[in-house]
Formats: sequence, C-alpha cells, structure tokens
Amino acid sequence: MVGTIFLAITLALALAALLCYAARTVRMERWGRCLTALSFAGAAGASVYLVWLILGNHFEIAYVASYSSAELPAVYKFSAFWAGQQGSFLLWLLIHAFVGVVLSFRQRLSPVGMAVYMILQTLLAILVLAKSPFLPQEVAVENGVGLNPLLQDPWMAIHPPVIFIGYALLAVPFAYSAAALIESRAAKEWLEAARKWALVAWAFLGAGIFIGGYWAYKVLGWGGFWGWDPVENSSLVPWLVAGIFIHVLRVARIRAAVLSMVHLAAVFAFSLVLYGTFLTRSGILGDFSVHSFSGTSIGMTIAVVNAIVLVSGLLLLTVQVNKLPKGEMYPSYDSREFTVLLGALVLVFIAAVIFLGMSMPLLTQLVGKPAAVDTAFYVRTTLPLAVVMMLCLAYACLHRYGAGNKAAAGMPLVVFFLLGAAAAWLAGVHQVMPLVLAGASLLGAAASVLSWQRQALGFGGMVAHAGLGLSLLAIVLAGSGSQSVSKELAVDDPVSLYGHEIVFKGQQFADDMSAKYYIYTVDGREVRALTKLRANGEDAAREPAIDKTLSGDIYIAPTPPKDSGRQELILKHGRMDMDDLYAYRYEGATIEEQGGGKMLVKAVIAVTDGDTIERVEPAIQATLEGGTSKPVDVFGGKKRVRLTGVSADQKQARLEILPSIETETQQAITASVSTKPFIWVLWLGSVLVCVGTLVAVKR
Repeated sequence: MVGTIFLAITLALALAALLCYAARTVRMERWGRCLTALSFAGAAGASVYLVWLILGNHFEIAYVASYSSAELPAVYKFSAFWAGQQGSFLLWLLIHAFVGVVLSFRQRLSPVGMAVYMILQTLLAILVLAKSPFLPQEVAVENGVGLNPLLQDPWMAIHPPVIFIGYALLAVPFAYSAAALIESRAAKEWLEAARKWALVAWAFLGAGIFIGGYWAYKVLGWGGFWGWDPVENSSLVPWLVAGIFIHVLRVARIRAAVLSMVHLAAVFAFSLVLYGTFLTRSGILGDFSVHSFSGTSIGMTIAVVNAIVLVSGLLLLTVQVNKLPKGEMYPSYDSREFTVLLGALVLVFIAAVIFLGMSMPLLTQLVGKPAAVDTAFYVRTTLPLAVVMMLCLAYACLHRYGAGNKAAAGMPLVVFFLLGAAAAWLAGVHQVMPLVLAGASLLGAAASVLSWQRQALGFGGMVAHAGLGLSLLAIVLAGSGSQSVSKELAVDDPVSLYGHEIVFKGQQFADDMSAKYYIYTVDGREVRALTKLRANGEDAAREPAIDKTLSGDIYIAPTPPKDSGRQELILKHGRMDMDDLYAYRYEGATIEEQGGGKMLVKAVIAVTDGDTIERVEPAIQATLEGGTSKPVDVFGGKKRVRLTGVSADQKQARLEILPSIETETQQAITASVSTKPFIWVLWLGSVLVCVGTLVAVKR
C-alpha cells in the first residue's frame, strides 16, 4: 500500500508539473520545477521502499517472493530490484524522474520541452502502476523463489541499470525535438544540447548492450556474444537509430535542410525503445526468446503508450514540416555531408532489417501461426550493409565539410584494408564477405586516426569510430574464424587441439556443495568451468572455462556425462532392491510438522553389502513451494542416497543412488572446445566506442 501511494503521488505530481509548464509563465515554471522535484521524490520513495521490502525478506509481496529469497546474497538481493519487469519499470521511472530534475533546475529545456518530458514521465508512471511491484502475494510463502542462478553474476547486476539509463536519456532528445517543432525554435538554440544528451544516452545504451554480450560469452557457455535474440535486438535497434540521430544532427548544424531528418530520428529512437519494451514484456516472444517475460495484461498498455508517443511525434512533425528550413542537404557527392547522410541511410536499412526480423513473431501471428527468422537471416542481410557502412565511415573521415574538401588521401590506407583481410584469412576466415568486412573495418579505424591527425575529426569521434572498426574486425575474427569440436576428455589424459595441449584434471566440489568446478589445464595454465548447484545437488547454471591469451581465447564448455552413474530406485515398504554394490530396504518414514507450511519427511533405509547392515535416514525438507533434499553417505561414502519422494500412504519411497564423490569427480567429461581468435579486441573496441562517445560530449 505504501509503495502504491508513492507511485500515485509520482503520477499526480508529474501531471501537475506538466500543467504548470504548459502555462508558460515564469511563476508557473517555478511551481513546475518544485513539482518535478517532488515527483522524483515520489519515485525515489517507491524505489527505496521496494529495496527495503526485498532486503527485509517481505515475501508477502509477490514481486519479492518471485525474485528474492532469504539466503540470496545481499548484492543480488539489491539487483533483484530490477530483475523482474515491475522493478525494471520502476527503475526506468526513477532514472527518468531524476533526469527531469536536472533538466528543470539547470533550465536545460524550455517550459514547453519540460511539458513534453513530463508527459513521458506521466506515461511511465502509468506503466509502473499498471504492473506494480507492490501487489500482495496471493498464497502465503515462507521463502521466495530467489534470483535465477544465471542472473547471479556481477555483469548482470549492472547490465539492466546501464540499459535503462540509456532508455531514459533517449527521452531528452525527443523532448528537445518536440519543443523545437512546437515553438519553431532555431537550430542553434537546441541542437548542441540535444547532441550532448544523445551522446550520453548512446554511450550508456551501447555499454549496456556490450555488457550483455560479454555476460552471454562468459556465463552462458554457448560460445557466442550475440545470438540475434529478439530481446537483444530490441535494444540494438534504438541504439542504431540513436546513432543515426547523432550523425544527421552533426550535418544539420551545417546544412539546416537536414533538420527534418533529425526530428524524424528523435521520434523513432525513443518510440523504438517503447516498441522493444512492448515486444519483450507482452509475452509475444515467449516461444522465441530466452530473455522475454511471460505474457501479461501490461502488453496492451505498453502498446497504447508506444502508439501515443509515435503518432504524436509524427503528427507534430507533419504539421510543422513546412516551417523547417529548405535547401540542399549536401553540396556535392564528393563531400562529408553526402557520405555521412549515406552512412545514416545504411544504418536505417540495418535497423529496418533487424526490426523486421525481431518483429516476425508479431507479424506472422497476425496472419496465422507465429514464427521467427533464424540467425542466418541477420548475417546474410546485415553483413554487406556493414561493409558499405564502414566504407562510408572511411570516406567521410578523409573529407572535411564542404564540396571537395579533402583532409587526406585515401590510397595509402588501402594497405590497412589488405591487412584486415589478411588477418581474417590467417584466422581461418575464407568466405568472401567476412574477408571484405574485415578489410573495410580496419580501413575505417585507420581512416579515423588519420582524420584526427589532420584535425578533421575530434579526439572522441576518432576513438569511437576506431573502436567500432576494431569491434567489427574482431567479430569477423572471433566469429567466422572460430573453430569448435566436441571431445570426450578423460582425467589426466592430454589431448592436443588447435595447437594446444588440454588436460582435464577432474571435478572439484565447493566446501558447502553449492558449486562444482571442472578443472582443466591449457598448455599448463589452469582454468575452471563452474557449475552452480541447487540445494538438492542438481545443476542450476553453468559457466565455461576460458583460457585468455594474446592470440585469443580457448573456450571450454563441459556438458554433464550421459551416464552419470546415478540410479533411481522405488522401494516398497519392507522390500529390497539392489544396485551394482548394495541392497536397499525401505523400513518406514516419519513426518515432522514444523509450522508455516513446512515439514520434514524422513525415511529409514537399511543398506547392506551382504555382510554388514547400515541404516541411514535421508530426508526431504518440504515447503509450500516444493521440497529439497541432500544426499547422505553410506558405507563411508562409497555410495550416496538421496530421498526424492515418499508416497502419501508412506508405503513407497523413491531414492536416487549416487556414486561416491571421488568416483563422480573422476568421470570423463564431454566438452565443447573452441577457439576465439583475438576476441579481446572486441571487448577493447566496445570500450573505445563508449569512452570515445562520452569524450565527444565535451567537444
């Protein structure tokens, strides 16, 4: 109830601030600033209250019960704040409201711009109220489900907040654009401020995307950093369109006729953020994405909000377009203006292709059975476009603005094209288009550096563009140049793969049995693959072993053995069954009520090797949410037994017979071993893109 009151206050004050700004008087503008700050205070109060509920284990709240648990480490309890869609919407609202305070008190936006911004804040507050994180749990529980083990990773703890900072900041260029159209403001009055906010938004959104890619590579174990998953693409498309906005805005500062394209890019950049949110949270992608949320009623609400923003923005631009400057957008084909606009057009095509691919489940659902495109579709369509984009980047860097105004000759840089293609060939890439992309990427990076040396490009722009070229080069090297093989590895049996000696040293369990490690040596260097274990000993999440070298990574992703040595027995009361070593007899069970829906179920099992009888009492800790049980040793640990069920009449018990820990740790393991040539260049390039963009803000 308290959290809902905070949200209602946030919404009411955002509406009040909107009306004050719309009045466009000095006195009402002051009131608007105060109400904007109070609206942020409401969002902050709701956020602090949700954190308090999570840290305090208030499992009577459905959101807390779904994403936290009593035993969850504190850092991941905090990140449970944004683990679900309700919390992530609240985080988005909080960041948006904070930025609104900055814009208002520093008077970065005109009153009309602030009115537009508060409209967006009102819509976000409605979304949070429509899917509130403060709803009570329908059925009382003693403990929560906890955070998905895959999300219990430092990179995933920071990935969503960084993404949502980018989402929230993209609302600022939208507000600048709308205000400029409404007030017919001159370009010099708003373009520079909009550029700075767009650059910061682009850097954060890009950083969030790159962090997600690194997490996928480091944690998921499938060997890739980008799977063209629809949810991944839902962040990539607005990032690409925001990139279009930044570049056409730069041209618009010289050629006013380009302003119409700037406004169009501003509208679509933020609208596509909302569209991606609709796709991921409506449930439409439930069968096509490992990331999407299950279907809920909020999907229609998001669709309506998206329609309001997109239609309003396009309608405003249509009404005001005749008031925008007219004239030539570029002086000649041999100019930076033309090449930048051509590169922006290529980005439009790339974004459109990805948009079409990620929307396919929605589009096909309208006419029949929903279906999705495969990853090959994206590779075939975007690869040649990426080549054209990098050639445009290189050509633009070698020119200054104005007709025929060259900054440097391009022919000497052909050697970098050949070096890029040669590096890809040596890495094992033999397809034509990837080779061309590798060459064009290194060419673009070299042209960026040369342009900076000739003072035709700022330092931040040079760093960002060079980072992009290196990233695309690394994608070719580590993607198309990767080699992979599935191999069974026996303990202490050296295997030579891809010029490296790999030895599997066996498994090792953590002291608290919460994890086990697959230990390998690669050319004598020890690396470990991690498998997180559930309370009952079953695998919960896996992370690969990665040996990092200057020439690239050796990536080892183990898979559980097909024959783990485990066996299931169903024992009838008083009767005996056998495995390869021992006989087991179920002698009875006891049930101990512990209150709060908890009970402890114990079974008495007699185990014999023919000479000696040993009795053990495996148990199940049962709760309303399910049950957990741990194995117990028999005959000094030569075997382990785990109770997995007892019939209601207590006449049958189900046991899992496990081998000894020593036997299990010495089992041969099948692993996927692959090479990732120079993949560190991808991480370096990604950092350069974000850092260079932030440096460019101060230009």
